[in-house]
Amino acid sequence: MSVQFTVSQQHYLFGVQTFAHTVLALGGDDYSYALRDRTTEGVLDDVAAGLSELGVIVQTSETADTLNEAIAERGLAFVELAQSAPQVALPASHPLSDAASLTLEELSDWPYVKFAQEPDAPAAFAEEALAGVERAKVIACTDRASLSELIAALNGYTVTSGILVGIADGSNLTCVPLVTDVVLHLGYVAKAGAELSPAAERFVAGLRKALDRYKVQP
Repeated sequence: MSVQFTVSQQHYLFGVQTFAHTVLALGGDDYSYALRDRTTEGVLDDVAAGLSELGVIVQTSETADTLNEAIAERGLAFVELAQSAPQVALPASHPLSDAASLTLEELSDWPYVKFAQEPDAPAAFAEEALAGVERAKVIACTDRASLSELIAALNGYTVTSGILVGIADGSNLTCVPLVTDVVLHLGYVAKAGAELSPAAERFVAGLRKALDRYKVQP
């Protein structure tokens, strides 16, 4: 029997590794998989429309209420797998890369690179914690590899989960704890009340294991 499984996700690396492990574990000679990197709104719409069975997203303690309202409006439910603390991702050669921790004030002179969302998307749909803080130098892009390259080329930074595991395009970055009370809620969305397929169950189990291993305690 052919295996078909599609996941949509925000631009976080941990979902990529888990997806690859799922494909390797299930194996077989007949399958069709897809991994879709999307905006937050795109993730929710993909799952609601049945284009993807699961959508991997990160909420924050500041955005959870707004996001959960949008999730419920689409007939979906969010399942939290782990909590983690936000990290600053910046080049290993950056003057601040050896800091024990950083504040946004200490980063104010450096370019802030973020993932672009839909033009009419609520501020809570941002993929980065504390995205609503005003910054003088802001660069938005739509691609994970481009974001990493821009950070490296411009000595910039972004705010992330800090889980840069096993993927080459995160290897030129290092992470420093961000001084904040904001907590990340990492998990997935699925259709409310739906039973997960065997492929989805394996993916979720792998994602939970990866997050438990690499999360940063809030």
